[in-house]
Amino acid sequence: MCGKLETRDLNLYYGKAHALKGINASISACEITALIGPSGCGKSTYLRCFNRMNDLIDNVRIEGQVSLDGGDIYAKSTDVVHLRKRVGMVFQKPNPFPLSIYDNIAYGPRLHGTRNVSAIEDIVEKSLRGAALWDEVKDKLRKSAFELSGGQQQRLCIARVMAVEPEVVLLDEPCSALDPTATFRIEELLLEMKCKYTIVIVTHNMYQASRVSDKTGFFLMGELIEFGPTASIFEKPQDERTDDYIRGRFG
Repeated sequence: MCGKLETRDLNLYYGKAHALKGINASISACEITALIGPSGCGKSTYLRCFNRMNDLIDNVRIEGQVSLDGGDIYAKSTDVVHLRKRVGMVFQKPNPFPLSIYDNIAYGPRLHGTRNVSAIEDIVEKSLRGAALWDEVKDKLRKSAFELSGGQQQRLCIARVMAVEPEVVLLDEPCSALDPTATFRIEELLLEMKCKYTIVIVTHNMYQASRVSDKTGFFLMGELIEFGPTASIFEKPQDERTDDYIRGRFG
């Protein structure tokens, strides 16, 4: 395997509960990888392994290897703050900070040492343009982020991640709380972003996975049942369980 992100024999336990079971996968750079499967199957847990968000949960134990560009994410020498700069995350529910639109975007660059006002202004504009939000908010940057619609807030959260120039963007069901129009805008944005970022998205929406992703992984009961090109997974799955899930026979 030689992907941007890799897992080898990855096992994760919540106390005695075996949540991820021997996961082997390689996620390619500058592609969109979708993770699908029923609720509680392990896909969000797997996603959080890539920026060590599971570290924040009590009684979690991880075995095996998770790597970014060949480097072990869980090595003792890993700087977790730097890792989370390289691997950004967007959550299911939009979670803007209780700050202005401008300060939401400026927060990350300031945290990582950028102090020059002109440089921060450039980052804010570039990030909002990258998230297809600039034209909608350029005249109200000092207003509260909470004044934005749900779809705009989610794009703001994506812009906030982009502001620290990550290499990887993780998205955990980013459209589940959005209407179809807002969902379409997010999907368009992801397709534009993949030329620069490695994107991994957890989704329950089979149509979304088939529309936007290059590769798809199907999880079931903590196992990665099948992983490969999205067209193959949806049109000619190799495992009957994958076919059953995609056809809506369970889940």
